[in-house]
Amino acid sequence: MSQIPPLNGLRAFDVTGRHLNFRSAADEMGVTQGAVAQQVRQLEAHLGIPLFERLPKGLAFTPSGRSYHARVATAFEELRAATETLRPKPGKVLVSVTPTFAAKWLIPNLPDFSGAHPEIDLQILATEKVSSFHGDGIDVAIRQGQPPFGAALDAFRLFRQEIIAVAAPSLIAGHRLPLAPESLSHLPKLHDTHDLWPAFLKKLKIEDHGGHGLRLSQTALTLDAALSGQGVALVSSFLARRDIAANHLVQITPETLAGERDFYLLAMRGSKRSSSTQAVVEWFASKAEPDA
Repeated sequence: MSQIPPLNGLRAFDVTGRHLNFRSAADEMGVTQGAVAQQVRQLEAHLGIPLFERLPKGLAFTPSGRSYHARVATAFEELRAATETLRPKPGKVLVSVTPTFAAKWLIPNLPDFSGAHPEIDLQILATEKVSSFHGDGIDVAIRQGQPPFGAALDAFRLFRQEIIAVAAPSLIAGHRLPLAPESLSHLPKLHDTHDLWPAFLKKLKIEDHGGHGLRLSQTALTLDAALSGQGVALVSSFLARRDIAANHLVQITPETLAGERDFYLLAMRGSKRSSSTQAVVEWFASKAEPDA
């Protein structure tokens, strides 16, 4: 510790170096011009080298002072950033969601949230991995699964996993709706990691004659591919609702596939939630399906 210069002197040097003027540095620090100049002189004496050239109309760095200031300024910025992470930010709520939920439901609904809660800084962490409330600092998570989720968490079901088959109107041009099972059999299929087509085709008692189809890593990508007319996608009905309403997609058959993993909102127990987090929870709950 004896090798570290006085912190008051370093702070005075940092601020003075940004302004190259003792008076401006004093105004920022809330002290007198003489106090800043004295702290800088004491730092120079401690180091044994001049850091500034005193000019009639201000200051200029010495070569050593310029290089030293660059590193001192970086160190103070790191200290400010480290301290900022410790301070709770009123109104900041971090929500962990899957990329598909973020792209196809949350982002389209964000204007409604911002209008209702302009004071809340909603931050979105889109990831497939299971986030930790403590390790990742999240406040709310939206995940597919089955309860129980843990004694420390409240769980609210938002949407049931009801799988429907959708396609772009251009793909089924010339076909009457609902599409006959045999017609669906010959259409190209879009596959994601959930691999729901075998169960869906089995329910309709048909085989797939649509070729290999396109295989994608996320449901959001299969929806995008369906929108561009590249095939039929199997998706949770609530994710396709907006595109169906806009006639960008069509549900081509009335049959649905019920999944076992519904969509839940997870949050720490009510007593441990901030008022901003509680507002986010209530907003999500207001968007839940009536029977959820």
